[in-house]
Amino acid sequence: MLDIKKIRQNPEYIKEKLATRNIPAETIDKLLSFDQQRRDLILKSESLKAKKNKVSEMISQLKRNKEDATEPINEMKQVAKETKDLDEQLEKVQKDQQDLAAHLPNIPADGVPVSLTEEGAVELRKIGEPRKFNFEPKHHWDLGEKLGILDFERSAKVAGSRFVYYMGAGAQLERAIYNFYLDQNDKVGYKEVLPPYMVNSASMYGTGQFPKFLENKAGFEIQDSDLTMIPTAEVPLVNYYRDEVIPTEKLPVKFTALTPAFRSEAGSAGRDTRGLIRLHQFNKVEMVQFTKPEESWQALESITEHAESLLKMLGIPYHVITLTSSDMSFTAAMTHDIEVWMPAQGRYREISSCSNTTDFQARRAHIQYRDENGKLQYVHTLNGSGLAVGRTVAAILENFQNEDGSIDIPEVLQPYMHGMKKITKE
Repeated sequence: MLDIKKIRQNPEYIKEKLATRNIPAETIDKLLSFDQQRRDLILKSESLKAKKNKVSEMISQLKRNKEDATEPINEMKQVAKETKDLDEQLEKVQKDQQDLAAHLPNIPADGVPVSLTEEGAVELRKIGEPRKFNFEPKHHWDLGEKLGILDFERSAKVAGSRFVYYMGAGAQLERAIYNFYLDQNDKVGYKEVLPPYMVNSASMYGTGQFPKFLENKAGFEIQDSDLTMIPTAEVPLVNYYRDEVIPTEKLPVKFTALTPAFRSEAGSAGRDTRGLIRLHQFNKVEMVQFTKPEESWQALESITEHAESLLKMLGIPYHVITLTSSDMSFTAAMTHDIEVWMPAQGRYREISSCSNTTDFQARRAHIQYRDENGKLQYVHTLNGSGLAVGRTVAAILENFQNEDGSIDIPEVLQPYMHGMKKITKE
C-alpha cells in the first residue's frame, strides 16, 4: 500500500514512477479526488458533531429551566439526519479510495530498468561457464522419465496436467535439495518455520496477492471458506507479524521455510507444458526478512548473494538480472532474479526472485517498530527464493547428465543421499 501523504505531497513524481508500471496518470488523479472528498466529508461530519453537542447542551439547559425546547429538538433531528447521510457518503468514498489504492503497485526504486515489458532487464553478473557437451543434452523430463524418477503420465491420471510424481532417487534428490537449502539458510541466521499451508484473505491482502489473485484466478481458493492455498511461503511468513509492533531489538528478523506452493498458472496456457518448470504444486524454500528502512537495500543484496551461494556450492551456472519496472511483482520496489543455465533449452531460467518491497507490504499488513525516538514506523520486508526446489532438480538433471542418461549428483548433496553419487535407471 502506498503512503497517501506522499502521493498528496508529490503527485507528479508518483504519476511518473507508476507510469513505468502501466498505471495511467488519471488513476492517481482519481485517487486524490477520493482522498479530497473523504477529508471534506470528515470536516463536515466533525462540524455537525460539534453543532450536535452545542444543540444538545441547549436542550438540556431549556429543560432544566422548564422552557420550550421544541425548536432545538427539531434542529437536533435535522442534524442527526445530515450526520447519517454524511456518514453513508464517507463510508462509500472510503471504500472507493481503499479499493483503488489496493490496486496500485509499489513505486519502482531508482535504478530499476524502465520498460513496459520484460524486455530490458539488466544483467548484473554471470557466474560459471555452461558445460560443453560432446553429445546432444536431453531435456530434464526425458531424462527423469527414462530413469524412472519422474512420472508425469500417472500424475496426469491422478491429478491432471502440471503435476508430477517423484519416484525413488527422484524423491530422494528433491528431499536432499531442500534439506541442504534449509541447513545453509540456518547457517546465516534464518530461523526455520513450518507455517500453515492455507491462509485467510486478510493474509493474502497483506502481502499483496489479493485482490489481484481473485481477479486473475491465479490461486486455489477453498470453497465455502475464507482460506486460500499458499502460492508461496512468503504469505504466512510475512503475516506472522501482521497487526503487530516488532520489538526494535529483534530487527532484522529472518525466517526461512520449506512449503509447497500452489498456483493455478492462469494465463500460462501453452507455456512450459512439459517438465518441472511450471507446475500447479511445487516445493520451494523461501527466505523473508523484516528490517529497518535504512537497512533494507543492503539486505536485498545479502539475500541475493546468499541465494547465489547455494548455486555456487551446487556448481550450476547462473546469472543475476534486475527486472524491469513492469516485470516486477506487484509489491516489489526492486527485484533481482537469479536464472540457472538449462543446457537442453540453451537458455537461462528463473530459479529465484529476491525483492525489496520497502514498506509496501508492511502498510497493508500493519507491521511496525519503534524508532530511536519511540515513534511508530513501518518495517521494510524482503523475500527471496532460496531456492525453488523442483527447478533445482531440473537444472541438476540437465547440467549433470551423462551420455548414457545417468545423472551425477553434486558433491554437496551426496551426504543427503546416503552417499549416492550417481542416479542410474532403476
